[in-house]
Amino acid sequence: MLKNWLHIFLFHVKNNKLFTILNILGLSIGIAGLIFAILYWNDEKSYDDWNPNKDTIFLLVNQVDENIFWTSGSAAVGSNLIKKTDEVISYCYLDGDYVNDIIRFKSKKVQSDKVLFTQKNFFEFFPFEFVSGNKNTALPDENSICLSVELAMQLFGNESALNKEVTFRDKKMRVRGVYKINNNASYQPSCVVNFMDTRIKEHIDQWGNYQFVLLMKVKNANSKNQILKKIKELYHDNMTVRFAKQRGISTDEFIEKYGATKVSLEPLSEVRLHTKTNGLAEGKGNYQFLIIMMGLSILILCLSIFNYINMATATAMKRAKEVGVRKVLGASKKNIVIQFIFETIIIVSFSMLLSLVIVELTLPFYNSFLDKNINIQFQQIFIQLVIVFIGILFTAGVSPSLYVANFEVLKVLKGNFNRSKAGVWLRNGMLILQFAIATFFIVGSYIVYQQIDYMNTKDLGFKGDQILNISYRNIGGDGITNKIRFDKYITIKNELLKIKGVKKVAGGAFKFGSGAPTTIDYTYKDISISGNNIPVDFGMLEMMQIKMVQGRYFDPKYAQDTINSMLINETALKMLNEPNPIGKKVDWDGKETIIVGVVKDFNLGNPSEEIPPMSFFHFKTIPWFIATLNNIYVDVEAETMEQALTDIEHFWQMKVDSNYPFSYDFVDKEYKRSYSSFVKQKNLFTALNVIVILIALFGLFALATYSIQSRMKEIAIRKTLGAETNTLLKTLSKQYVVFCVIGFLIALFPTYYLLNLWLEDFAYRIEIPLTSFIVGFVSLLALTLLVVLSRAFVATKVDVLKYLKYE
Repeated sequence: MLKNWLHIFLFHVKNNKLFTILNILGLSIGIAGLIFAILYWNDEKSYDDWNPNKDTIFLLVNQVDENIFWTSGSAAVGSNLIKKTDEVISYCYLDGDYVNDIIRFKSKKVQSDKVLFTQKNFFEFFPFEFVSGNKNTALPDENSICLSVELAMQLFGNESALNKEVTFRDKKMRVRGVYKINNNASYQPSCVVNFMDTRIKEHIDQWGNYQFVLLMKVKNANSKNQILKKIKELYHDNMTVRFAKQRGISTDEFIEKYGATKVSLEPLSEVRLHTKTNGLAEGKGNYQFLIIMMGLSILILCLSIFNYINMATATAMKRAKEVGVRKVLGASKKNIVIQFIFETIIIVSFSMLLSLVIVELTLPFYNSFLDKNINIQFQQIFIQLVIVFIGILFTAGVSPSLYVANFEVLKVLKGNFNRSKAGVWLRNGMLILQFAIATFFIVGSYIVYQQIDYMNTKDLGFKGDQILNISYRNIGGDGITNKIRFDKYITIKNELLKIKGVKKVAGGAFKFGSGAPTTIDYTYKDISISGNNIPVDFGMLEMMQIKMVQGRYFDPKYAQDTINSMLINETALKMLNEPNPIGKKVDWDGKETIIVGVVKDFNLGNPSEEIPPMSFFHFKTIPWFIATLNNIYVDVEAETMEQALTDIEHFWQMKVDSNYPFSYDFVDKEYKRSYSSFVKQKNLFTALNVIVILIALFGLFALATYSIQSRMKEIAIRKTLGAETNTLLKTLSKQYVVFCVIGFLIALFPTYYLLNLWLEDFAYRIEIPLTSFIVGFVSLLALTLLVVLSRAFVATKVDVLKYLKYE
């Protein structure tokens, strides 16, 4: 029986080569898109999934503003919480980001951009596999260091790294362990050092100083609310009550005026995709982008399946008599259904194999697009592929096979099958849905492009063209005071100004696209503002062409500008509710500062986010600000840029930092990368739009071809009766134009709703223009007419006698 079915299948494939190829190609592209989405989904969902403690390790998150959440916590929380509740087993403080530094072994030195400062129990929270050493005793003190297998290989080759002595920041350290990095961990350090214990002791009484990431391991994941309650009590007793006393008001009055610090706990298993913060060292996954990819991939696969069903029901007319004869010979409906499902299994299997080939060949481009290193591991996606296969088989195979199995024997054997409307309604419905999906992609692609273009052309409030941002390693240490640090910076600045082509130089403790390094609350009267602190040098704001709304810039002529002057931006001014802020005094973290100017709002962070309140200070105003100076901005003449860059790099290597490669970026390019994820969404929509149009055209081409072929006798008769070509073209294409209009109308509301939902993530967004739908409709109609009219035109040129000679 199977052999007979296979022969029949091959016979029909041979006689319908074009339709079969289009079916397999359409399904393959749809399945490949879904496999790509599944690979991305699996990779993101696997973060920290390997960690046996993922559900009992919690990240402390502080909400400092309506829209600002920090991963950092106070140094005093951990030890006090352990005393207050026995639900917390242990805690670990660590940096939220890596450090870029050099490790030396004898004459060999290796630079690592993933050095992590943490406490000694880091490997209790991230139990990487150790190839040498003991993870439980790997970081007993600040003289110990652990290396990844890759870094150990670079330093020692095939020699054992254990107990070797290396130099890190002029400090002799002993290698206590070598571990394998798990590529799906929220921390993937190439090197781990225990520098955090000392820092915690130094800041143990500074409750309001949030600068360390705090992870807690608990006995029971369900005790989260109980632990939160204890943390809130600690915050209340050590922060709210104390700050209220300092202001001479009651606790209730303080909470009413300034509010209480809000805190939450996030399980490690959810941090990657669902954290309210920016994530840990390896960043935060883009859950919205993940859902968009998955949803669009499913839509494309649906489009491919609709194509298949359309063609299956259309070609059923050719097989009507075959089915009728089989029924007369005793075949049951069940037998016929199974036969057609068998044929679908073969086609879907070929499509699945071809889709895997497509994925394998294009995976490098996909990884480059996502900045990932995803590999196909069949043991991980096998079950998902089986589910996809069964789903396609059920949706694409069952309905056409039932449709064919229900043919009435007498009708089909008499040749009256074409009078049946069931298949026509099914094909037309599927075609309309295809037009609706295509409308969504065409209109969506246009709107996404408009939004990204708006972000590219929006006035950001600063000018970064031809301005370099040089990464400056402003490292302290024993005997290095803030004055020594600042004097060194001034020396570098003066030397840079001597280089030909350099017009201006100024330091800034910030990075365009990344936001401010610190946030501290300040008060004016009864108003409290959580200001983003922007330490700058004289001339920094002028260099970036950031405008003043009121008052003046910082100026070296005024001694107070390095003592107690501050600038604020327009957002902060609105929150102060003070029409004349110049000369007004504010309490900035216990220090009285005077507002001398108001800066026009500009985008420092991601342009999709609202501009936060900003506070600007000269580096010398607050002693510890100089430690945050990690960027030196240089304005260079465009004509001498190439030579100036060469001279700056030479100076940097000779006089500033010979141990590290000279690292710089252009401010405008650096800023554009801050919203690269949205640019990727635009590129994704564009790529998928092309795929959708191709699949839709495949289906439309095949369906139009088959539909017109079935009407060739009608066309021949009309031509015999004198019908002109224009009339025939109009007759043959009219129904497709109607279906195009219906599909477009069906897609209007879902398209508007979903894209408006996407735009809500942007603080500065476009309104969905009417032109996007006009462009979408015209494009869809033009493509439809291009395909249908081309096939219809060929049909009108046929030899009439060929179809009428037997009449």
